[in-house]
Amino acid sequence: MRGIRAALISFVALGALLPATVGREPAAAWDGTFSVRGSVEQYAVTHAVAGAALELRDARDTVVDTGVVDAQGSYLFREVAPGAGYRVVQNDAGALTIGPPATVLDRDTDPPQSFYDAQVLNPGFGYITTRDGTTLSATITLPGPVAGGPYPTVIEYSGYSPSNPRAPQPSTLIAQALGFATVGVNIRGTGCSGGAFLYFEPLQALDGYDIVEAVAAQPWVLHGEPGMVGISYPGIAQLFTAREQPPHLAAIAPLAVIGDTYRSTLYPGGIFNDGFALDWARGRVSDARPYGQGWERGIVDAGGPDGVQCAENQLLRLQNPDLLQLIQDTAFYVDELNDEVSPERFVDDIDVPVFVGAAFQDEQVSGHSANLFDDFTSSPSRHFMITNGAHVDPLVTELGRWYEFLEFYVTRRTPDFPDALAPLVGPVVGSTVGINGVEIEPDRFVGIDYATALAQYEAEGELRVIFENGYGNPAIPGSPQGTFEHTFSQWPPAETVPTTWYLQPDGALAPTAPEIDALDHRGASAYQYDPTAKIAKTIAGGTGDAWPNDPDYDWRALPDGKALAFESPALNDDVVMVGTGRFDLWLRSTAPDTDVEVTLTEIRPDGQERYVQSGWLRASHRRLDDARSTVLRPFQTHHETDALPLDAATFAELDIEIFPFAHVFRAGSRLRLSVEAPGGNRPAWTLDAIPASGTVVNEVGHSTVYASKVTLPVIPGLDPPAALPPCPSLRGQPCRAYIAAAAPTAVTAEVVDADSLRVRWVASPRDGVVDYLVTDVVTGATRTTAATEAVFDDVTEGPHAFSVVARIGATTSG
Repeated sequence: MRGIRAALISFVALGALLPATVGREPAAAWDGTFSVRGSVEQYAVTHAVAGAALELRDARDTVVDTGVVDAQGSYLFREVAPGAGYRVVQNDAGALTIGPPATVLDRDTDPPQSFYDAQVLNPGFGYITTRDGTTLSATITLPGPVAGGPYPTVIEYSGYSPSNPRAPQPSTLIAQALGFATVGVNIRGTGCSGGAFLYFEPLQALDGYDIVEAVAAQPWVLHGEPGMVGISYPGIAQLFTAREQPPHLAAIAPLAVIGDTYRSTLYPGGIFNDGFALDWARGRVSDARPYGQGWERGIVDAGGPDGVQCAENQLLRLQNPDLLQLIQDTAFYVDELNDEVSPERFVDDIDVPVFVGAAFQDEQVSGHSANLFDDFTSSPSRHFMITNGAHVDPLVTELGRWYEFLEFYVTRRTPDFPDALAPLVGPVVGSTVGINGVEIEPDRFVGIDYATALAQYEAEGELRVIFENGYGNPAIPGSPQGTFEHTFSQWPPAETVPTTWYLQPDGALAPTAPEIDALDHRGASAYQYDPTAKIAKTIAGGTGDAWPNDPDYDWRALPDGKALAFESPALNDDVVMVGTGRFDLWLRSTAPDTDVEVTLTEIRPDGQERYVQSGWLRASHRRLDDARSTVLRPFQTHHETDALPLDAATFAELDIEIFPFAHVFRAGSRLRLSVEAPGGNRPAWTLDAIPASGTVVNEVGHSTVYASKVTLPVIPGLDPPAALPPCPSLRGQPCRAYIAAAAPTAVTAEVVDADSLRVRWVASPRDGVVDYLVTDVVTGATRTTAATEAVFDDVTEGPHAFSVVARIGATTSG
């Protein structure tokens, strides 16, 4: 297609330089009937004739691209080389009109300060003008009159509806209550903002730069340096904006963000997240349609300049690239595309103070952003807060510390949380996100001058981990307070002792390597791969249903015969872990590719099992980037050229990252590591796992040659509280009744004679086994027996594989 398109462009360009011929009229001068605008590597046409053909010509009159005007009279040329003198020719049924010249901007040249100084931004709804002339809708709220300023100011910028004057976003509402001036701005192509929408294209980050600088130039902004706030989408937008280093940005406070768009959320382990990630993308596509958020109609219907501008700003919406198709087309990691939208690759450019909050079990973006901590190498002051919990926890759990940060770096005064506001926090949070028991910790710097307080603040550990969030107030289980906390100076913490447990025969997990020969039938365990074996997710409703004190989790037991579990002996002492884990899995499959979900849980002395964390990997994506992998974090390339199918005859090593977590395994508890097809362990994620074609059997090695193992981030020397938090209580970590694995183990087959095979196995440890169903996976032949062996006669020559299922009353386990 690229070669064909190039040929067509050459042909059209040649035609443009030839004298007019029969059937083609010379282009008429522009008569003002359509509008053009040069942008950053883009060129926009509006008010043209629907269906007309367009040619984009450079200053040498060479046709560089073509297009067809959409139903709204618009077309947007993308990936246009920067330069002056671009013109567009409209061909309306043979009538040619050539438009006025316009300049296509480059990414690296910022406007002069005078461009921002010339903009006057008043309280209320209005627009901010960006470097390409696009206007972005904004709502400005001040604590008092303009003359009463200047005020500490924060910006919330996203593709949700932060500029909707009737529905401020959560961070904006809280900041207003705390005395900040707020500016809510919609990303281009959303709300009443102009332009077209594409997920975090470079132009959106440059818009963020322009927003910061235009706001900073206003006389009502304290110190002439605003900060940025927001959770989730507006949190992520802060990272992209700060990457551009706007000179008057004071600080950013992004909460609940992604670390790597591909690996953190969209394709964890190379498996498409067709649950939350796809739903979120669909929502953004819908929001970016003309009048897609709904509230725009009210602005337009109200009339006046604001309404006229909002209507004008809808015109390029049909030029939004197909985001869903783009997602589908990037099932593998493409460096030039994915690096651009992966914060891990660029946050080292951020040169302002930063406060990042994350929740390890975040049901939307995951807690993968913990891995960002050491990447903020240019920030003069880093403050990370991480805890167990859901998407909203970084805000509600750390509200006091969030306020501290903004006071230190935006207001530039000693934090003093308003006494009148403290009693209102709990009820407000409870009514908006359904969490009871929210508290603000006491002010920590009372009576200390600003310089001294700031020095003390910056001398604290930069990484604060809150443990057992949900049980800090036993009177209200599930309230967002932890039982204890600890600060660290790096990620993973310098105190980490990588500690390895090896998979053993018969479902054991031990600190020593297995001693079983690879040819011994006990050197591997098998399970049937079946992505339909469990419900897809643990919360039936929306993502907000994971936020209350006691969410209605449907976290089901491992499916008998379709999962493996390996369990350690009871721990003699409390074991605290903080960081990522690495599961080095030796796997053999009857399928050429398979998906694996590994889950770490705690089997408690009270008979409950508590969720800790999971990891994922598509087997064909197993190729590692050795330069970025560590003993605790494998890092796959996910490149299409590195994809490698499985060989049914041999074991392959799959190195799976267990996503970041912090957890206390109490003395008397046991570690449990389960292996199964993806699904059933997360509140909102569903993963588009490879479907099983027929009966697929996966084998997990635990022999001297194929020694599967898990390495976990143990932190010695911490002294957690003695009390075991009850079930339920810990936020983001559901419990279920512990059920021992029922699967028979050590299945082996031996030749009896020329056409007979004997299958043997170790009996299931579960009580109540009625009998066993033995199936030849290749032929479908079955045997039922109460013994621990079965003979298959009249077996055809060739390979055979067998599954053994224990039937326990009305259930089965294999």
